Amino acid sequence: MKTLKLKNKEFQLPMFLPDATRGFVKGVDIEDVKNAQINGLVVNIYHLLKEELIGKISRSGGIHKYINFPGLIISDSGGFQVMSLIRNNKENGEIFNDGVVFKMDNNSLKLTPENCIRLQFLISSDIIMCLDDCTRPELGFEEQEKSVERTIEWAKRCKNEFLELTSSMSENERPLLFGIIQGGNNKELRKKCVDELIKIGFDGYAFGGFPVDNNGKFLTGILKFVSDLMPDDKAKYAMGVGKPEDIVSCVEMGYDLFDCVIPTREARNNRLYSYKTKLLGFGLKKLSGDNSFYEYVRVRNLENKSDNKPISDKCDCYTCKNFTKAQIYELFKNKDKESIRLTTIHNLRFYSQLMERLRG
Repeated sequence: MKTLKLKNKEFQLPMFLPDATRGFVKGVDIEDVKNAQINGLVVNIYHLLKEELIGKISRSGGIHKYINFPGLIISDSGGFQVMSLIRNNKENGEIFNDGVVFKMDNNSLKLTPENCIRLQFLISSDIIMCLDDCTRPELGFEEQEKSVERTIEWAKRCKNEFLELTSSMSENERPLLFGIIQGGNNKELRKKCVDELIKIGFDGYAFGGFPVDNNGKFLTGILKFVSDLMPDDKAKYAMGVGKPEDIVSCVEMGYDLFDCVIPTREARNNRLYSYKTKLLGFGLKKLSGDNSFYEYVRVRNLENKSDNKPISDKCDCYTCKNFTKAQIYELFKNKDKESIRLTTIHNLRFYSQLMERLRG
């Protein structure tokens, strides 16, 4: 079984990390997260900076103490916001060779490769991500090429800053640094990016950019192509991959780490996951190929008004042990916030069960 070792801790792979953008997972408290057997989270340095939380987290002793979570914490660099905010709307900021300036809510925030790394050090995350120039796969070749060149140059600067900050640290003290691979759906550019990042040298490598096209089709070919180029002795991170069947496919390709808002967002939007059969005895091959191993339970639908069964009789989460679909239906009907908490707990446990099976 592949593991990830850092700071005297060892984590079994593959691992799914729910998004805890500002330090917390939407809809639940941290004890719910731990009880759902989630062992890793992703926070976002752009949002922490925007909400003026960096200093507060640093003074509390770091992100683990701030949110009371002992598991793996990855800090995303803000590169995704380069795409989602600036590339989607030029009024939200500007991308320079030196870094990125975000112009939001009458304020401006600047991220450079150097201060991006320093900010992630201040919150003491376990895995630090390089600042990258993230793009959508359908962007033209010329813009993708500029993005790759910028991403490589920023990665060099990130690594230099990282080496300076860790120069007096022992191996057991220092976080890990991951490089992010850009290039859209172009194999030539993806290969160039991978090759140059390997020359710089990182503790792990991430597939960056959208893993789906404009029509929502999963980009299996380019994900497999990039995974095959990554060093097998380093962790491979498929950023933004979150559908259960896509995670399974990516594990087959060799990816180890995944993050997405899907399980928490779907819980708020009446899409709960349930395995069709017990996972016991299900290997990776039996899970792969499509979504035939699970189904959706839409607990807010009228059909569940009098259903005294749990969301899933194959789930051991707090919700399924203590509540029926009828009870949760009633909570939603009355707009009780507990409904969001209970459904989010269930979806998080579905994902942690999936990772247990994939590790097995």
